[in-house]
Amino acid sequence: MTSNFELTALDALFALVADLPQVDNAASDAARARQDSLTKPPGALGRLEELAIFMAGWQGAEKPVIERAQALVFAGNHGICAQGVNPYPQEVTAQMVGNFKSGGAAINQLCRANGADLSVIALDLDQPTADFTTGPAMSPDETLAAFNTGAAAVDTSAQVLILGEMGIGNSTIAAALSNAVFGGNASDWVGRGTGSDDEGVTRKISAVERGVSLHKDLQGLDILAVLGGREQAAICGAVIAARAARIPVILDGFICTASIAPLFAVDPSLLDHCLVGHRSVEPGHQKLLAGLSKEPVLDFDMRLGEGSGAAVALGILRSALACHNGMATFAEAGVSGA
Repeated sequence: MTSNFELTALDALFALVADLPQVDNAASDAARARQDSLTKPPGALGRLEELAIFMAGWQGAEKPVIERAQALVFAGNHGICAQGVNPYPQEVTAQMVGNFKSGGAAINQLCRANGADLSVIALDLDQPTADFTTGPAMSPDETLAAFNTGAAAVDTSAQVLILGEMGIGNSTIAAALSNAVFGGNASDWVGRGTGSDDEGVTRKISAVERGVSLHKDLQGLDILAVLGGREQAAICGAVIAARAARIPVILDGFICTASIAPLFAVDPSLLDHCLVGHRSVEPGHQKLLAGLSKEPVLDFDMRLGEGSGAAVALGILRSALACHNGMATFAEAGVSGA
């Protein structure tokens, strides 16, 4: 069943924050008590215990389950490519979407291995956004349409949502969004992306500096409109629709995590139901994770995008729940406790 969440205006999200579901603390406490009763020293499974408790709080159940995991990959093209920020032509975005749909990409294999149903949604690839160094990347209406497309793609019967992206030039978009929300210098956020050389990195830094300077003093989803892309807006929409349905989210690496920085600018609590699947080797991701106060599930030196790191993290999450739900308590096993 698809989500019926719809945002009517970019600034309407501010008023919705208080009405969105919150974590169920009673379920979290029950899950924590269960963890402490299982046949292991308390805390011996480390982060796996915390992941199980996290899932319990959002499912509102002492023993959370993952019967269906949904993976969504959104794709878009970007006007900022006019600034020479990427070594690949924009045609690659559509070509990779075709590869996703035919099952030939890494994300296809990782979703299959870790039990996620994958959907790929291309967003007006023949109409790139505008160059944000000369004006807003998107109008409010374009941003809202992409946001609501992402929201409508969420299956409310899923117990967890994996998010990923594809878009030539979108590592520059990620750097600009991060810089606009968290400050610092453009060079703090810019990396090599899909393989930019030194001159390409210099062009990326210049583009981010000019874009952020041109569009300064904005708030919330207005930042998304002027500096973002359609796939970033769709990711934001999917995150909020998932929150409305109490579905935990696993974000992918730098680009996917940067996509939701404008939501953090609206209210940091909008991301309480989100995990970050992995720490990208893109240099801006470490700084971004610190700004978001998020600790990634994995650190595997990955930088592919597509939702690939989030899909691997799903396997860890499934392992956490298998231990949480399947292990015997000390009383059940007849083992003496401490």
